[in-house]
Amino acid sequence: MTLAELKVGETGKVLGFDKSEAVYRRRLLAMGLTPRTEFTVVRVAPLGDPVEIRVRGSALALRKDEARALRIERG
Repeated sequence: MTLAELKVGETGKVLGFDKSEAVYRRRLLAMGLTPRTEFTVVRVAPLGDPVEIRVRGSALALRKDEARALRIERG
């Protein structure tokens, strides 16, 4: 499952990263999106880009391609 599939208000947990999107892995790790980290979807822009999430007390906005790099499970 990917972050783009979650709706506003839903929670999820980071499982890992898509190997084909290795470009974004380091950036996402630096933002605190490490495996087993829980987050909540706060809002989604009208066209789906960007997606705002709340993780570890901070708000992050991720673009579609960055969000696609995350492998998550619904919380």
